[in-house]
Amino acid sequence: MTGGRCSNPCTTIEQSFKLLNMRSSESDLTTRARIRDAAVLRFGRDGFDATTVRGVAAEAGVSPGLVIHHFGSKDGLRAACDEFVVAEFLGRKDDLGGDTAAALARWLADVDTYRPLIDYVARMLTAGNDAADALFDALVAGTAKMVDEQVEAGVIREPLDREVTALYLTMYGVVPLVMQRQLARGLGLEQLSEPGLRRSTVPILDLYTHGLYADDRFLVAAQDALGRTPGPRSDKGKNDPNQDPDPPTAP
Repeated sequence: MTGGRCSNPCTTIEQSFKLLNMRSSESDLTTRARIRDAAVLRFGRDGFDATTVRGVAAEAGVSPGLVIHHFGSKDGLRAACDEFVVAEFLGRKDDLGGDTAAALARWLADVDTYRPLIDYVARMLTAGNDAADALFDALVAGTAKMVDEQVEAGVIREPLDREVTALYLTMYGVVPLVMQRQLARGLGLEQLSEPGLRRSTVPILDLYTHGLYADDRFLVAAQDALGRTPGPRSDKGKNDPNQDPDPPTAP
């Protein structure tokens, strides 16, 4: 490896994806698939803006013109990568309610193998495009399904609001993907690595199992405050020009 590039780009791609068991009909690393996989690697590692068609072509061992021939443009290449990664993550392109938790667990159990896809999803979730929204919606749907099933099984207690719970569990779940740098700084090691996962798994499960607060005083206070009927305040500061007037004095 020299300057971020291998002397044999095709070997780089094959090594990066050799254990993925891709379900796509292009999994035999045809030219189109090889270009797509090279783009997934580059987009995930370097970002969309910093990645060029020429760089993808070099990674795949083809000419820039061949990239354009297969995908039309850099945007077309990105759309193909989005579609492929979502399909890999969810299992089926037409089933956005797939077992996302199982997919994420499979990826995190073998970070080295799935690193290109993990990096791509991290970039994708912060991109703010339709594909990112579809993927996040799928993650929420999968988490909501998990919450429903585990509440019924008695594994999870009945939450106050299942939809909000599923949404925030999903957000907490993708934090290790999109904030890898900050987690690595905080832990002093890469969170998406065996040592990082070993250190963080039990404390996270402890938090989910036992909660954070020792009693329910904050919950009760919040419920009480939010349950009050809003009305005009009478506790404005004495220097507030809009403060309530003093009550009339007795004659």
